[in-house]
Formats: sequence, structure tokens, C-alpha cells
Amino acid sequence: QAQLVESGGGSVQAGGSLKLTCAASVPTFSTYAMGWFRQAPGKAREFVATISGGGSETYYEDAVKGRFTISRDSAKNTVYLQMNSLKPEDTAVYYCASRRTSFAGPPYSYDYWGQGTQVTVSS
Repeated sequence: QAQLVESGGGSVQAGGSLKLTCAASVPTFSTYAMGWFRQAPGKAREFVATISGGGSETYYEDAVKGRFTISRDSAKNTVYLQMNSLKPEDTAVYYCASRRTSFAGPPYSYDYWGQGTQVTVSS
């Protein structure tokens, strides 16, 4: 059973940056692909970015490509989401997730979820 705890959310003006952090308690961190998802009010949860167990492969949702960067630190059992050039449409609760495979690609079905952290971008 994995436990995931997100932090780093907050409020920022459009064009600003935030870095989200997810601390993962998993038996063997490097064997788990990690991902970030988000859910805006009134909308379904959507995929944002994923990273493979070894960190060599990443996938991004088209709307965030070139603005967001996912990374992981195996020594700290932590995954990050650096978000730059934020837009009001990025406003959502962001969730960290993990799954019991090192492969990060689609389908983006994940096994464990954190509680989420709010990101609000004002225009």
C-alpha cells in the first residue's frame, strides 16, 4: 500500500510558477511509475504528466507541454511537478498518483492517490 502526500500548492498570478512535491511511502520507489493529475471544479479528473520508475521516460498532456516538468528523486522517494507560465485554466486540485509498474505510458490508470493540493491561478 502506497501513501502519497502532496505539497506546494497555492495562489499565483498568471505567468507565475509553482513547484509541487509528492512524498511517497512505497516499498520500492523505483519500480513505481508516478504521475500528476488535476481536477478543476465541475470537471473530470485529467492526466497532466507521468514519469517512469527509472525517470527516463516522461509523458505530458498537450496543454502543459513546454510549461510543466515532472521529475523524481529516488533518494528522497519524491516526485515533483515544476509549473511555469501558469494560466488561469491551470486552476485545479492537483493529485499525485503511483502505480505498480515502472512503465509510465498510457493508459493512465493509477493505483494509489494522494489527497490533492489546490493550485489557483488568477488573471
